[in-house]
Amino acid sequence: MVSAPPSRRRALLWACLLAVAAAMVVGCDEGGDPPRSEAPRSTTEATSRSDVPARHGRTSVYAAAGRGRLSPVVRGFRPLIYVPNSDSATVDEIDPRTYEVVRHFPVGALPQHVVPSYDLKTLWVTNDLGNSLTPIDPRTGRPGKPVPVIDPYNLYFTPDGRFAVVMAERLRRIDFRDAHTMKLRHTLSVPNCAGVNHADYTAGGRYMLVSCEFASRMIVVDVRRQRVVKTISLRAGAKPQDVKLSPKGGLFYVADMVSGGVWKVDAHSFRKRGFVPTGRGAHGLYPSRDSRFLYVSNRDEGSISVLSFATGKVDRKWRLPGGGSPDMGGVSADGRVLWLSGRYHAAVYAIDTRTGRLIRQIPVGSGPHGLSVYPQPGRYSLGHTGVFR
Repeated sequence: MVSAPPSRRRALLWACLLAVAAAMVVGCDEGGDPPRSEAPRSTTEATSRSDVPARHGRTSVYAAAGRGRLSPVVRGFRPLIYVPNSDSATVDEIDPRTYEVVRHFPVGALPQHVVPSYDLKTLWVTNDLGNSLTPIDPRTGRPGKPVPVIDPYNLYFTPDGRFAVVMAERLRRIDFRDAHTMKLRHTLSVPNCAGVNHADYTAGGRYMLVSCEFASRMIVVDVRRQRVVKTISLRAGAKPQDVKLSPKGGLFYVADMVSGGVWKVDAHSFRKRGFVPTGRGAHGLYPSRDSRFLYVSNRDEGSISVLSFATGKVDRKWRLPGGGSPDMGGVSADGRVLWLSGRYHAAVYAIDTRTGRLIRQIPVGSGPHGLSVYPQPGRYSLGHTGVFR
C-alpha cells in the first residue's frame, strides 16, 4: 500500500480537526453547554437507542414544524380551533377563516386540554374530573365515544410513539399507557411533584423535563426507564407551568406564573441558567414558525411577551386591549396568527404575530383552557396543545 504524501496527510489531519470542532459547536446552544454528566454514560446507549427520533437538521428541532409544512396525514383535515371549556364541560370549535363557532358539544367533567395524538390522526380531550378522554376525528371535527382514563389532566406522547404519557395531577403520578388503546402499562409515582402537569423532551428524546406546579420544582424523567433521575428546585413560591425546548436543543424554557417570567434550564446538565422576566402570570409558551421567537402568554396582566431565542431576552410585548387572560393555545399553520384562550373571560383571542394586533375576540364557553390549533405542521405530535417535531 502506497502512503499519501506529507502534504496530503496534513490536509487530511486538518480536515479531521475541523470536523471535530464543528461537532463541538453544534453540541452547544443559546447559553447551553455540550452534554455532560446527564448524558448516557454507555457508548452503546448513546449511539444505538431505538427511542431517538430522526434528526431535524442542525438549525432547529422545530424544522419539521415550520410554516406550511403539513404532513400528508393532515392535509385534508378541516382547519379548526378546538377550545375545551373547563367550567362548562364543553368543547367549542372555531372556523379560523370566519372567526365563528361552528360546533359546540358536551364532554366529561373539567376538560383541560385538546391534544393531538402522536400519529396526528386523533384529537383527545382530557376530561380531568370526568376520568376520560373524548376522541375527536380531525377530518370532520366530530367527537366519538369517550375512553376511560383516570385523572387525565394533561397528555403527552413519548418520542418513539409507543406510549401516551398521562399527567395524573391530583394523584401525583405519571401514567404510561399504550399510545393507541390507552391501556395502562406502567405507573410512575411522583409524590414530591405536587401539580405534575406540563413537560417537554430533550432533542434526542431520552429525557423529559416536567413541571411540579405546587412544589416549586421540576423533575427529570428518564423516558426509556420511566423513572425520575433528578429534581431541580426553582425558588420558594415558584409555580412552574408550560415547558418548551429551545430550537437548538440546548435550553429548556419554563414559564413561572408567580415569578412572572421564564426560567432557563440547561438541557444537558439540567441546571438553572437564569431567569427572564416577561409579565405577571407567565403561563403558555409557543415557538414561532421560523423558530426565532417564543411567545409567552402572561395571563394575569393580559399581555404576550415575544422572547428572542437568539438573545434570550424579551424583544417586545403586546397588550390586549382592555386587558384579558391569555392562557393556552398555538400558532396557525402559516405562522401569522397566535390563538390563545382567555381563561377568565370566556373568550378566545386571535393575535397577529407580525404586529401583535388583536384580530378578533370570540366568545366561547366558561373557563376556556388548553386550546388546540389543528392541523399544524410537523411529522408527529408529542402532545399537550400541540408540541410537534
